[in-house]
Amino acid sequence: MDDNLNRNFVGRLHSHVYQGTESALPVSRKYLFGFHDRTGIFARMSSLSPYIEHTLLKPEATEKDIERLCREALEHDFLGVCVNSSYVRLAKSLLEGSTVKLVSVVGFPLGSTMTEAKAAETQVAIREGADEIDMVIHLGALKENRRNYVRDDIAAVVLASQGRPVKVIIETGLLTKEEKALACHLSQEARAEFVKTCTGFNAGQAEAEDVRFMRSIVGEEMGVKASAGIKTAEKAWALIKAGANRIGTSVGPLLVAPPERHTVDGSR
Repeated sequence: MDDNLNRNFVGRLHSHVYQGTESALPVSRKYLFGFHDRTGIFARMSSLSPYIEHTLLKPEATEKDIERLCREALEHDFLGVCVNSSYVRLAKSLLEGSTVKLVSVVGFPLGSTMTEAKAAETQVAIREGADEIDMVIHLGALKENRRNYVRDDIAAVVLASQGRPVKVIIETGLLTKEEKALACHLSQEARAEFVKTCTGFNAGQAEAEDVRFMRSIVGEEMGVKASAGIKTAEKAWALIKAGANRIGTSVGPLLVAPPERHTVDGSR
């Protein structure tokens, strides 16, 4: 990117982050994040399906695997599916005419790619049909307290998403409590719609304590997605009660199956 383009790019980000008004938000703050159930009422009387983003991000995933993922999402009326960006076009064709949201990851799973690369991947994913974007935060910059870099990195993806919701994966298992709070604050400032616990490819998994803490930081104005290591319905409901309103899992059908089938062995 040459100097003129770079100045224009950064200028747009600063305008977006620092001078935006409520009317300029990528989507309304009343955006339907999904149910938020701290009381446990829904846990006793409702299905997990409206919370679940059925997920397949393994590097060895094939087209047949994506077809199965989408078929299961349609069968169980899941909220969404989450795939790598190279499979967005295929998933879009398989979900055509349904209400299942199509989520693409960006900068996955490390988050250390260049900001421009994340923005470009986002643009292509949106063009191919993605409804939402799950991006990975730049962990090194966060740990070095390079706040402007982290904020602008997220804001670039938000800008490139053209109004679609963006979730920021903060990798809770690799962060201190102070770093988790900072990641949440910077995601808010960059106008992301959600913060998300983990990729499932690095240390840690979704924990109720982390979800509860993230919710305490972002309040009710953002969504919280719990993801990684969610293998039982009981754990999913515990995360929802803690403050999550999205559940990312690769075993969605097992979570909505009869109780005797709720547990699955193995890692995500």
